Amino acid sequence: MTLPDSQLRRSRHRPQAILFACTFNSVRSPMAEALAKRLYGRHIYVQSAGVREGEINPFVVAVMAEIGIDMSQHEPRVFADLEDTAFDMIVSLSPEAHHTAVEFTRAMAVETIYWPTIDPTAFQGSRETKLAAFRDVRDALRARIRELLEPDSDGNPVTGGAA
Repeated sequence: MTLPDSQLRRSRHRPQAILFACTFNSVRSPMAEALAKRLYGRHIYVQSAGVREGEINPFVVAVMAEIGIDMSQHEPRVFADLEDTAFDMIVSLSPEAHHTAVEFTRAMAVETIYWPTIDPTAFQGSRETKLAAFRDVRDALRARIRELLEPDSDGNPVTGGAA
């Protein structure tokens, strides 16, 4: 049974190591990794991976630079490239990544969460239209990461201790 994020957040402690996964590790998961590192990197180990090889999307570099995060040096990696697999949570952002995460963790005690996240590369139109789609994904990911990892509505820390 999959619980809504708000119930998951209240029912467990903040993870110590989190992996964000998508199809190519070129758009959604690297944005999520960078956002989580910016917000919680001093308290949580954060990585990202894809199911297949990819290249960082230039629109990701542009929209992340708008909020002061340099993604120009991001090197996409796949699950097989991960040196450390001691994650206590995997958040998958695409159906293919979720399937891979479930298989990857079959013999591990790892919480897997699926956040269906639109692929902004599917949007057609002008450069501004495409940038707007990438910004929407960036902002939605930032909001979901905060909702998942910040204190609950009663002010209780998710961690069970000082963060």
